[in-house]
Order: sequence, then C-alpha cells, then structure tokens
Amino acid sequence: MPRLIYAALLGLGLIWGGSFYFIKMLLHDFGPWSIAFLRSGFGLLVVLVIMTVFKKPFGFRAIPWLAMFIMALINTAVPWTLIGFSEQRLTSSLASILNATTPVWTIVVGIAFFGNKSNRMQWIGLATATIGVVILLGIRPGTLLSFDGIGLIGMLCATFSYAVGSQLSKRLSLRGLTMYQITYGTLLSSTVTSGIFAFSTESITWPHLTSMDNVPMILGLGMFGSGFAYILFYYMVEKGSAEFASMVTYLVPCTALIWGSTLLGEPIKWNMLVGLVIILGGVFLASRKPRSGNALRPQEARSS
Repeated sequence: MPRLIYAALLGLGLIWGGSFYFIKMLLHDFGPWSIAFLRSGFGLLVVLVIMTVFKKPFGFRAIPWLAMFIMALINTAVPWTLIGFSEQRLTSSLASILNATTPVWTIVVGIAFFGNKSNRMQWIGLATATIGVVILLGIRPGTLLSFDGIGLIGMLCATFSYAVGSQLSKRLSLRGLTMYQITYGTLLSSTVTSGIFAFSTESITWPHLTSMDNVPMILGLGMFGSGFAYILFYYMVEKGSAEFASMVTYLVPCTALIWGSTLLGEPIKWNMLVGLVIILGGVFLASRKPRSGNALRPQEARSS
C-alpha cells in the first residue's frame, strides 16, 4: 500500500474526532437538526465541486432516489441529529467513545433482524465491549444515575441507527453507482430531509450563521467532517482495503479525547481510558471475520 494511505488514515481520524468538538461548539447557537442540515449541505458543496472539477458523472437519473433517501435518513440525517442531541447532555469525549460501539451494533442488528450468522468470536467481542461500556460509565452500586441517561440513550440510538443503515445499504438497490454518486446522493438526500426538520422545528438565524465564532466550526464539520472525509475514506478503500479504512474506528475516540481535553477542558478520567481500551478490544474481536467470510464493507465503519 502507498505510504500516503497512512497519512489519510491519520488525517481522517483527526477530522472525525474533531467533529465532536465542532458539534459541541455549534450547539450554543444551533439545534441538532440544524447542525445536521449545515453539515450535510456544506459536505454536499465540497463533493459537487470535486465531481465537477474532475468531471465525474452525476448520473442523477440512474440513482434510485427512494432507496437513497431511506438510506440517507437512517444512516446520516437521524444519527447526526441524535449525536447533536446527546452532546447537549454529554461531553464530546464521552459521546465519541460511545460512538465506537457502532461496529458492535452492526453485528447485533445483522444477527437479530437480517439473518446474518454469528460466530463465537463475535459473541466474545460483544461481551467484552459491554464490559467496557460499564467501566466507561462508572456503573456500580449507588452511582447508576451518575450519568445523563437521556444523553446516553440518544448516543446509543445514533449508533444503532448507523448499524441499521449499514445493513440496509447492503440490500438497497445502490449497486452500479460510483463512490462519488453514492456520496453525492447521500448528502443531497440528507440535506433535504434534515433541512425540512430544521426549518420547521428550529431556528437558523443569519447573525448566528455568519458569526466568526461559528463559521470555522460549520466549515470544519461540513466541508472537512463530511465532504473531504468521505473522499479520504473511499481513497483508503480504493488504495488499501475496506478493512484498513475501518481502522479509523479505533482512532476517532482517541483523537476526540485529545480535542475535548485541549480545546474544551473536558476531564479525562481513568475509567474513560480503561473503558475505551476494552470497548475497542471488543470491537476488534467482534469485527473479525472467518477467513472464508466476506470483507467488512465501508458502511460498517462509521464515525461522527
């Protein structure tokens, strides 16, 4: 594999880890749906520019838009909104660590609802990740209510939504589309759906939109966290493999801890570090496939 692919992996880990910081800062002036809308819209703008510059076909009529909207709603708009909702109650560091349970949820959803077969290593990984979550949250007698339960449930619902979307994306009629067309269709669909909810339930004001405190966060989350991030991810899939690209799952919570600590002053407690290591170990075990199994698809490695 080319050396540049390792730089892409590190860059993507930093970008997606920073996304939790961007969301946390934008919540001062925007609601969760509005943040999802801005993120989708600016990410879409980047992808449109790249496709135009490199003369990539849009194939508007070739895209099955009903399937695309369903996937974008479940796999992008809803989880992005739920992450914003959860970060109103949780630190960005804690949210990023909980986000690392996405691959485990993907396996659970596949087994429970899509008829996927399980193996012993997956169950060991699931049990390990569960222990990691318990340690992370510091759950013990007398402290069960020491964390915000609504924020926790919201974050787990976001990762569950990612998991359902990953499984659906394998079954919806999106075959034959290029990675650019899938990214463009996903972000366009997410922009429309999240925009409808944002403008009907929340307020996006011009002063907040143009505030010099918010502009860098919007550009960082939308253009980098959604636009360039997709390009980096699929570059790693193309030049390396889906398995290699999925390694970003392990980097994101680590970089998010650094972002949250240095920029937001969020404390890093010992149980967070221990829980993170155990969760990622469980994810690694649960994500391992038998040698005869299929490779991990790109959609199974999701971040913020």
